[in-house]
Amino acid sequence: MNVFSRLKYRKPREALSNKNRQALQEKIPSMQLQKSVLSHHLETNLGAFESILGTNADLLVRRFLIQVRRQKHHCGLVYLDGSSSKADMNEILHALMLDMDSSKQSRDSLLDIVVQQCIPYADIALKKNFLDASNWLLSGNSLLFIDGLNSAIGLSTQAFKERTIAQPETEQVIQGSREGFIESVGTNMSLLRKRLRSSDLSLQLIQIGRVTATNVVYCYMKGIANENLVKEVKERLERVDVDALYGAGYLEQFIEDVPFSPFPQVQNTERPDKAVAAMLEGRVVILVDGTPFALIVPAVFTQFYQTTEDYDTRFFMASMIRGIRVLALLFSLIFPSLYVSLISFNPEMIPTKFAVAVAGGRAGVPFPAIAEIFGLEMIMEILREATIRLPQQIGGALSIVGVLVIGQAAVQAGFVSPITVVIVALTTIGSFATPAYNAAVALRMLRFPLMILAGLFGLYGVMVGLILITNHLCSLESFGVPYLSPVMPGDGYGLRDAVLRAPVWMMWKRPRQLHTANQKRMNDQNPAQTQKGRALSSTSSSARIVSASKNRSKS
Repeated sequence: MNVFSRLKYRKPREALSNKNRQALQEKIPSMQLQKSVLSHHLETNLGAFESILGTNADLLVRRFLIQVRRQKHHCGLVYLDGSSSKADMNEILHALMLDMDSSKQSRDSLLDIVVQQCIPYADIALKKNFLDASNWLLSGNSLLFIDGLNSAIGLSTQAFKERTIAQPETEQVIQGSREGFIESVGTNMSLLRKRLRSSDLSLQLIQIGRVTATNVVYCYMKGIANENLVKEVKERLERVDVDALYGAGYLEQFIEDVPFSPFPQVQNTERPDKAVAAMLEGRVVILVDGTPFALIVPAVFTQFYQTTEDYDTRFFMASMIRGIRVLALLFSLIFPSLYVSLISFNPEMIPTKFAVAVAGGRAGVPFPAIAEIFGLEMIMEILREATIRLPQQIGGALSIVGVLVIGQAAVQAGFVSPITVVIVALTTIGSFATPAYNAAVALRMLRFPLMILAGLFGLYGVMVGLILITNHLCSLESFGVPYLSPVMPGDGYGLRDAVLRAPVWMMWKRPRQLHTANQKRMNDQNPAQTQKGRALSSTSSSARIVSASKNRSKS
């Protein structure tokens, strides 16, 4: 049975019911006006726009005359100052007011003459009602109204200032592309097109937000991505009914399967190459205008400790690095709680010499082990949050000085023992080894309930906490895909790219848990067999050459 046929989703609560929304529209005349069609009269249309948009400093209207077939027509060019290109505005006015030659105009309608013979623009759209026209204008484009026409000519003159493409700030690039997504969804789509020169790349646009009308694009590869997955992504996006969409992280909370889980069920990235690799595996990438992050669905737990550089490195080294990351992940999660349980409940499990050293360090400390390490962990989290929010030039210095000063002062004052400072420091360093920030935060927060269970019940409490976490992970799904796949449920082929990484030529199939339309992504090609075949071919060729030389010498 296809895994996507049993998708579960909790529909988000609507901010306004249909009845309340209708009542709100009746109270606001401008919203009623947006539903009406445009008039044939220029001043009526311009006055209606002033009623819809109100008095705004950036709303500009340029009135002028054009001559078509020796008849003069009043026109109005509406645009937003700073959002539309002034050079484009001047070019349009020049073409309409100065370059129109009445002697060369055909017998076509006024609209056809203006659109086909006068405006030197490729992207032109006709707007029949105020709603479409206002959305076009508020996107940074311009509108041309002509007296006598009941439609507006939409001109693509958008000129929003945007950040240049630079290296991603939240994902360090060791070996690979140094281009990162920016806030413009159009530029981000071009970055994907640049890497995927295929007609199978599908970019579908929808708008979310009754007020903001934010452009959201979901991207996938036709012929690879499962059709049910694409349909489910589209339905979840269309269900989001809010006034404003503030960013990709805001959208993520509406489309995830289990909103109360501490673990992320949607992966985000700033790297176009990572997004392209995800689409080629059969996943769906979601771009949100105004956010330099792309969302990748479905996401499984193994993705959050993997990096793009793992596939640019030889498989032996990549497997070792992944193993170190997993060990650091487990270490940062359970090490403080293990320390508390061993010190408070099971000191007999500690070697004698080490126990004596720990007891000597804890002599004079007035707090129990749970209060000692819990308080120090809280201080570390506060310090880490402070360094993130501070400017980059100050944050690094504060983190080093703060840790040294606070740790040394706490030990000298007798509040904590030296071994506790070491354990908290090692735990903090281990949490930095997780590449995904949202997954690292989830593990950091789970340390605290584990420490409380360890302080109350010892090792039994730690085991119960780990069992509960594992049970929760086993129950999670991301868009119908088990969260712990390919480990649970077991998939021998999928384990080639899980904790360890097999050679790239052995991963010739796409992940089975995605149920892609096309499972095969490369031919099964073993370089060792290829080299062996070349060697045998070379040996046989050499033997034939030697034999032919001997025959010629005998003759």
